[in-house]
Amino acid sequence: MPILVEAETFSANSGNITVLKDKPNVGFVKTGDGGSWLGYSINFPVSGRYIVRLFAKNEEIKEVNCWLEDNIDNKEGRIYNITGNIAVAGKSSNNFVQKDGSPLEAKTHLMKLHIEKSPLLIDKIEFILIKEHKSSPIVFKQNTTGKEWELTWSDEFNGEGLPDGTKWTYDIGNWGWGNNEAQYYTEKRLENARQENGNLIIEARKNDDGKPWTSARLTTRGKESFLFGKIEFRAKVPVGKGSWSAGWLLGDSYVDELSWPNCSEIDVLENVGSEIDDITGNGKTHASIHYEGYYFKKGNQIPFVTDVENMNGEFHDYTLEWLPSGMAMYIDGKKYFDYQVTTARSEAWPYNKIPQNLILNLAIGGGMGGDIDPVMTSQKIILDYVRVYELKKAE
Repeated sequence: MPILVEAETFSANSGNITVLKDKPNVGFVKTGDGGSWLGYSINFPVSGRYIVRLFAKNEEIKEVNCWLEDNIDNKEGRIYNITGNIAVAGKSSNNFVQKDGSPLEAKTHLMKLHIEKSPLLIDKIEFILIKEHKSSPIVFKQNTTGKEWELTWSDEFNGEGLPDGTKWTYDIGNWGWGNNEAQYYTEKRLENARQENGNLIIEARKNDDGKPWTSARLTTRGKESFLFGKIEFRAKVPVGKGSWSAGWLLGDSYVDELSWPNCSEIDVLENVGSEIDDITGNGKTHASIHYEGYYFKKGNQIPFVTDVENMNGEFHDYTLEWLPSGMAMYIDGKKYFDYQVTTARSEAWPYNKIPQNLILNLAIGGGMGGDIDPVMTSQKIILDYVRVYELKKAE
């Protein structure tokens, strides 16, 4: 059942708000022309990904931008934008505008609907569950002592058609993904994710399927997660201003945006097209970890960057070695990231207790992808394989 929130049931507001009621439970909230917000307390009975629909009238000529902020009572004073920009077209009747895939945990959420500096008639907000959250039932806890690495899990992408559904599921939607990204991640759509000639191709496409950009984000969440080991992504990444390729890990304790960064994150393959020369293919690769107290929104995350030749013309090995003592990352066998668990770091260190999901995606724009080349129409990340190893146990 959809969760309906009538606009006039706000618990707090700002910005010259007027309630217009024709009869009980039927009416609008008219916002001011100096910028407004409406506050709500909303209970979600099920954790998962939701469609968010805003029903509003816009009597002005220009469109009016809105967005929904979650967890307004968080202790760190962070801003959790869970819809990205919701644009209500000028001279529009009471239709809805929606964003898909917003992550919400089962609990009561304190939220604000923000409206830019223009009058708008708000009718209601509707939330529709489209995918229930599922933690991973299987955890691969890798052995961490020994001298040789032994394969425990892999996807060689030797099939045809859609990715292997026993290993991967899809994150879906266009809510901005916490980074104001432009793409809509689709589900089980060959145009965006497919096995072909022994590879996995994730393709971002412009003006596709009625959306500005489509792409895919595959995850092992709900299938399998991993604790320790050697994890290797072999890939070619795209050139192109605005493209943002990634092979990474996210803690299985992630449910919604308030989970992060305490759930922890490990970025093994992270590249942006604006840093790659479109002639030589030479560019940079980024490795970083994010956890409580150390993440990019504080500007103190732990990043390492190194140069890579011919990133889009050749496959390269992006590798994480993750042990209880710390982490190292490599590009084609060359170490460029080394982070050890010291006594000072051990108290907040989550990586010895929180299993991680694997994620593969190609984003467009956003905080790291940056401005999008207007002539770009498609981009691809091509993966040869993803492999997970543990240290071989003594016989």
